[in-house]
Amino acid sequence: MTPSLPLVGITVISLEQAVAAPYATRQLADLGARVIKIERPGVGDFARGYDETVHGDSSYFVWLNRSKESLTLDLKSEVGQRILRELLADADVFIQNLGPGAVRRMGLGADDLEASHPGLIVCEITGYGEGPWQSRKAYDLLVQAEAGLIAVSGTEDEAAKAGISVADIAAGTFAYSGILASLYTRATTGRAPAVSVSLFEALAEWMGSPMYYSRYGGTAPRRTGARHATIAPYGPFTAGDGGIVLLAVQNQPEWQRLCAEVLGLPELADDPRFTKNPLRVLNREELEAIITAAIQSLTADELEDKLEAAGIANARTNTMVQVWDHPVLAERKRWRTVRTPGGQIGALLPPADLRGVDPRMDPVPALGEHSEKILGELGVDAATIDQWRHANIV
Repeated sequence: MTPSLPLVGITVISLEQAVAAPYATRQLADLGARVIKIERPGVGDFARGYDETVHGDSSYFVWLNRSKESLTLDLKSEVGQRILRELLADADVFIQNLGPGAVRRMGLGADDLEASHPGLIVCEITGYGEGPWQSRKAYDLLVQAEAGLIAVSGTEDEAAKAGISVADIAAGTFAYSGILASLYTRATTGRAPAVSVSLFEALAEWMGSPMYYSRYGGTAPRRTGARHATIAPYGPFTAGDGGIVLLAVQNQPEWQRLCAEVLGLPELADDPRFTKNPLRVLNREELEAIITAAIQSLTADELEDKLEAAGIANARTNTMVQVWDHPVLAERKRWRTVRTPGGQIGALLPPADLRGVDPRMDPVPALGEHSEKILGELGVDAATIDQWRHANIV
């Protein structure tokens, strides 16, 4: 860890599991915060068991938990709760995404801690927030459905979920930014506002565009597969060699260049069916048939070159292997090596570069790896720790 990291000196205690809270705290750890991750003895964060693909560890877990310390505690025990309270006494941030009401039953809700720990920033991640749905289970796929993402994803014939845990990631992102805002507020005013984020409201925020389109346009955006629902041409096209290239036209000059310089059909730009984007969307099938016919003399590589030369946005549909080996990531030196319990892995640098700051890229912890160290810092002797371990308290 380098002294230049902006969150050095900040201690985060996290009762976290799965994706949302671990994503928030990993980003804090990237910037130098000390993150103590409290896990259940013998079991740990259940995301550890999602799969065994990364040297025996879960792909989710190694992605979300580098640079953290793992402390095992049975929080149903009196000892476990006492240790947690001792940790919170010197912490800056307390974040949790346990089941509804779990921390309140321990007397550790935001209202409780505001009175007893006025400088502690408390962050709670829930499924639906306080209210009529506060006790409802909120797994990522369920939230994708409730927030309407599934309704606008997929093809006309079949709806589809996002290929990643997008509701969890959205909530973790807002929790991270909310904690940073609260840390700034504490530094400038002395107040430590609590932060509350729900998966549903985080994803609903990201659904703003299709909601506005439906509310004020009278119809929902069509499910269009890999095509853009409200812009055309914007989607995948198959070249003469069978290769697929995605192209995207955002404005009229690009539309005119596509017709003249790529398709060799300058007259198409003034075709009354396609003169502006709403018409192109309305007549999408006819337009895509014309474009596909015009590019059959080109390979995918040739089509990509012509699009680049004309200043038309384009991309390939990469596999995960191709993304891992992507020239942008390689040439920009975005990969680092991180140790996990099972061995070393590649890990991407955080996407937000701070000039002159090297992010922290420390190991992914084994379950309970730091229990003895953390408890020792609290003054617990080795014999007591060993006794607690045999009792499955730590």
